[in-house]
Amino acid sequence: MGSFGEDLRMERMSRGIALEDITAVTKISQHHLVALEQERFRQLPGGILNKGIVRGYASAVGLDQQDWTERFLRAYQASGQGEDDPSWTTFASNVGRARLQQREAAEFRLRWLGVLALVLVVSLIGFLAVRLFGVRAGWWPTVIPSNHVGAALATWYDSARSMVRRVLG
Repeated sequence: MGSFGEDLRMERMSRGIALEDITAVTKISQHHLVALEQERFRQLPGGILNKGIVRGYASAVGLDQQDWTERFLRAYQASGQGEDDPSWTTFASNVGRARLQQREAAEFRLRWLGVLALVLVVSLIGFLAVRLFGVRAGWWPTVIPSNHVGAALATWYDSARSMVRRVLG
């Protein structure tokens, strides 16, 4: 039994599978696959991604993923590199925490936007109900004098209309 990389390469070659085929199936860079076969572990991305590359390679070739992952870890540690990089695990946990905080912030904003929309709809329905009741009962015109409001609205409408005509041309 040879080294990890040699054994992995021999298994691939015995099945007649090219590196390009593995890359096409797994979307793992051919550069990483060659580094894995040649046991140049420093060229791999590191952390949990290394295990994913080994699992993807083993799966594409038809090997036992668990067995080859364990063999990789032994070869990786024998090469003088540790399995767990503390900076990597800290980075991964921070990324997860940041994504969770972003999702919670978005949900919080959506929740308050929904509350605001609900308040506006309820207020509009209440206003329309009071207005309808007031018009039918005859007291609505005394609540809001129509001549002042109507004149203000007519002035605003005319100025907005003339501005739109100037803009459009």
